[in-house]
Amino acid sequence: MDANNVEKKEALQAVIEKIVETFKSKGTVPEEDLVVRLQKLDINSDDIEYAYGEIEKAGIVITASPAEEASKPDAINKMLSDVSVDDAVKLYLRDIGRYSLLSAEEELELAKLTAEGDENAKKKLAEANLRLVVNIAKKYISRGMSFLDLIQEGNQGLLKAVEKFDYTKGFKFSTYATWWIRQAITR
Repeated sequence: MDANNVEKKEALQAVIEKIVETFKSKGTVPEEDLVVRLQKLDINSDDIEYAYGEIEKAGIVITASPAEEASKPDAINKMLSDVSVDDAVKLYLRDIGRYSLLSAEEELELAKLTAEGDENAKKKLAEANLRLVVNIAKKYISRGMSFLDLIQEGNQGLLKAVEKFDYTKGFKFSTYATWWIRQAITR
């Protein structure tokens, strides 16, 4: 292992220890906090899975992020009112609203089929999480890119997450996808 990798692993371990120290007394940590803290590091998906595993081993429950809450169908109209958007964005937001959200069982089944190479399952898993992309993209509007460009980049990250997701690790897809979506938008 070269010096750069050692530094990355040490930085990751320091962040994990800080998270455990900060949230141990509460027993829970918002997923959003984890994503923000881990995003600052230059790490890969295995490192993220390791971090989530270590935090859960410490007895800390990772709670749903506000992004997941915003993925609920009622949130589409709120998204439309929260952001100044043009007709193309409004049309897109209404269009993605037609895709239903997945139950935990449906998500697991689609993840299994995706792992077996089922293209239709990949498509359904991605479609069900398009609202997550929009919610994350909203947070980056004032950074110089158009809302549609942010959504497009986020969708690229979502597709990457669909390809790389390993359901056997026990994480929710949205937890995993949030990291990939943010990475795609911020790079």
